[in-house]
Amino acid sequence: LRHRLAQEPSALKPFEQLPAALVQLRQASDTFDALATQQATNYLRALLDECRRAEDHVNAHLDENGISVNVIFLMDQLTERTQRMDMLLNLLNAPNPDREFIHVILQLSQGGRSRRSVRSLFTHHYALLARKTAQRQADTGDHYISRTRSEYFELLRKALVGGSVIALTTGVKFSLSAMSLPLFWGGMAGGLNYALSFVAVHLLGGTVATKQPAMTAPLMAGKLVDIHDSDDTLQDFVDEVAHLLRSQIVGIVGNLLAVIPVVGLAQLIALNVTGKPLISSETAHHVLNTHSLLGPTVFYAAFTGILLFIGSLIAGWVENWFVLHRLDSAMAWNPRIQAWLGALRAQRMSRWWRQNISALASSVVLGMLLGVVPAMASFLGLPLEVRHVTLATGQITAAMVTQGWAVFFKPEFWACVAAIPAIGAFNLGISFWLAFRLALRARKIRVQDRKRVRRAVWRGLLKNPLAWLMPPRNDTVPKTQRA
Repeated sequence: LRHRLAQEPSALKPFEQLPAALVQLRQASDTFDALATQQATNYLRALLDECRRAEDHVNAHLDENGISVNVIFLMDQLTERTQRMDMLLNLLNAPNPDREFIHVILQLSQGGRSRRSVRSLFTHHYALLARKTAQRQADTGDHYISRTRSEYFELLRKALVGGSVIALTTGVKFSLSAMSLPLFWGGMAGGLNYALSFVAVHLLGGTVATKQPAMTAPLMAGKLVDIHDSDDTLQDFVDEVAHLLRSQIVGIVGNLLAVIPVVGLAQLIALNVTGKPLISSETAHHVLNTHSLLGPTVFYAAFTGILLFIGSLIAGWVENWFVLHRLDSAMAWNPRIQAWLGALRAQRMSRWWRQNISALASSVVLGMLLGVVPAMASFLGLPLEVRHVTLATGQITAAMVTQGWAVFFKPEFWACVAAIPAIGAFNLGISFWLAFRLALRARKIRVQDRKRVRRAVWRGLLKNPLAWLMPPRNDTVPKTQRA
């Protein structure tokens, strides 16, 4: 902790002054000087408050240089020990020592029981890991939220790029299915297909809407930390929710607006060039049957949302590991890399990896999860499949073109069309809910504050619903109606 506080020398002074303040308090107490004892007590309390405020400097260092579970644990111990000292000071200066003594005994008993509890141990460890991953995700999630009109249309452009790439992914998926690979290798090939596609989307400057929720949820939870301080802070959070919902909608719409025409055009080109569509009638019939809203599609979409959340967790851990171990600095100053690329290019490569490690890790991990986990589940006899809204829309579009105009008169086609918004809702909703719950647990948001937030969000939505769908015409951050 001293190493991380060294950049703010003033933050170290309260810790250095604690021993002298304690000696002063003991001397005043031994002489039974009530005024001197009270002055020494107040001074010691002020130092303890400054020690607790030093956590802000450590947090700033962690945000910049990576989060360590060990350091977070030490910070929690620092807070608990200063609180224990406050409790003992209350006992020392209490007009009714007997009542305060009972309070101290109860606090000590509860602390001892918590230290001996296995459940408390796992809960605390889970909270530390949650804080580690949620903080890294919050730094990334800000890029997925549009707050102005220009950012809104920029996000739409990125979503169109992402949808176009996913359309090609759909074609490769059909080709892999036609190869009838063994279960393991089919899962690996499918995972590589998804992973390379997501990486290509990122490198081309696009976005896949389903990756947004798990990254933006920790950022939203961070906005809740100080909502109990004022109504303005709560209103800022409501405005941020409006920006987030609008961004999620435009991301999904952009992906679908691109994947439908690109897949349809590819099918028509294949019909004109080869005389047959990209997929057979049997495959089209299978797609319509398996993507129907009347089947287990919603369950599979929820399962995919869980995979999206897990992928974001692993990506957050990878980015934090990269930053904590200063791999970007190692790349920039490694003698071999500098001899190979030159000092300037080594610096550029270092910055590029620092800026893109989270997105690349998320793309690779998520792609492999979507491909390999269903294959492993099938090997174990578990009926689990992936239902990704953009991929599912591309497959339904391909099946529609294969079957021709007659498909519009088939109930199973319309059941698939009805399933698309359900798949998108469960993909986004489950991944966001899990990530948001994790972030709330990590930041220890109070239950009563959650209820207050829900009421404020609903009031903002009912008073100005259009602000939650489209940004204002001027290029400023919009404000929803005051709750």
